[in-house]
Amino acid sequence: MIELYPAGSRPSRQAPDKWFTGRVWMDPIIDSQPPARVNALRVSFDPGARTNWHTHPLGQTLHILHGKGLVGLRGSPPREMKSGDTIWIPPGVEHWHGAGPETAMVHLAIQESVDGSAADWQEPVADSDYLAPAG
Repeated sequence: MIELYPAGSRPSRQAPDKWFTGRVWMDPIIDSQPPARVNALRVSFDPGARTNWHTHPLGQTLHILHGKGLVGLRGSPPREMKSGDTIWIPPGVEHWHGAGPETAMVHLAIQESVDGSAADWQEPVADSDYLAPAG
């Protein structure tokens, strides 16, 4: 049996403050049932909004749908990402991503779950890391 989710039939939800800084909205794309493991969300970041540091057990793909943002790896300056870019983050790599300081950004986030978890969340990203000159 297939499932069809009509556009607008599932509500947007504000991302939890414990994992995000700033105003972030999440729209579900798919949260598959076992044995499948894929999880995908459309995530909209207001200027200055970003994730906490986190990792993914099987990695993550980000596809930028609109705007410009930043992605950062632990110990490295952030990198700019813009509409049309696709970013692959390998399993276990500590990272964060979000909008630019003055620009909104929307991305499609695709990851797989292991034992029901698609991410391991850590502490918020310090302003000094977020505002560091992009590499």
